[in-house]
Amino acid sequence: MSKILDTVLLLALPASGKSEVRRYLKHLPPDAARNDFHMGPTAQLDDFPYVHMMRRIDDELVKLGKDRIFFHSGERPFKDTWDWGTLIHLVNEDYADMVAKKVQKPASAAQLLFNRFEAAAKKAGMKPRLGKLDAGTRKSLAQALEKEAAQMLEDKHKNYPDTLQGKTLVIEFARGGPDKAPMPLKAPLGYGYSIGRLSPEILSKAGILYVWVTPEESRRKNQARTDPNDPGSILHHGVPIEVMMNDYGCDDMDWLEVHSQAKGTVTIETGKKKFTIPIARFDNRVDKTSFLRDDPKSWRPQDVQAVHEGLKAALEKLAQSVAA
Repeated sequence: MSKILDTVLLLALPASGKSEVRRYLKHLPPDAARNDFHMGPTAQLDDFPYVHMMRRIDDELVKLGKDRIFFHSGERPFKDTWDWGTLIHLVNEDYADMVAKKVQKPASAAQLLFNRFEAAAKKAGMKPRLGKLDAGTRKSLAQALEKEAAQMLEDKHKNYPDTLQGKTLVIEFARGGPDKAPMPLKAPLGYGYSIGRLSPEILSKAGILYVWVTPEESRRKNQARTDPNDPGSILHHGVPIEVMMNDYGCDDMDWLEVHSQAKGTVTIETGKKKFTIPIARFDNRVDKTSFLRDDPKSWRPQDVQAVHEGLKAALEKLAQSVAA
């Protein structure tokens, strides 16, 4: 039987094809996923929903006549880039809750979310922000966002598998730095920082599948996929151009791989332990994946074959490296 990959970090610049790859994997018959891709049934974690809710919190604060907390504006980057760490600590919590099958039934899902944001930010070394809001503002904010927060919590619970045994956990996120920034990227920017903040329980089992595109192609595809009527969608959300240039104008994956202690890996130091994480690339510099956003009935066989063969080669390499 083919070795099943335990944990795959699905990493790439925005709009590179990560979410489309996830969608394709979900459509595969189990035998094909296991035999060709070394993937069991997938459980999935993603930090994008938290980014979306950060922007929603800011939007509602503006309506209340208050300053934004997370972003300079709806079209601009983080006020404090250490929030890249906030996002990773939220993912760590989601992983721990998934393993424990932790189901929460709070009086207010929005207030629970606010508390989670504050706790994760504290772990990233940041000072309170939501916690400093007056009670009236926080109550009004929670009322405005309760429906969305409740749906987010319900979706989280529904994502729990009965067990992770025999399954593949896919964790998706994008990181980078300003256009033409020197390497290595300084914390908290880039993959080096964020991967290093993942929990040891995740890192000890992880391999990296890097969807390889240029920053220019990332920007082109970001513009092409953007649906302003569906900003919270995994497949159709758009990233503002200033964010694309300042947060994703480059990334550090090439630098990390070239400077790793072993070929075909990325070396990550967490402060307590060093991890050498295998990496494989799915080359999407010439777009293979955008069609996967469409109705599966419209997928052309030759396009499906190109995606399948590219992923098969990358994941075969990753499985061999993880087993070595």
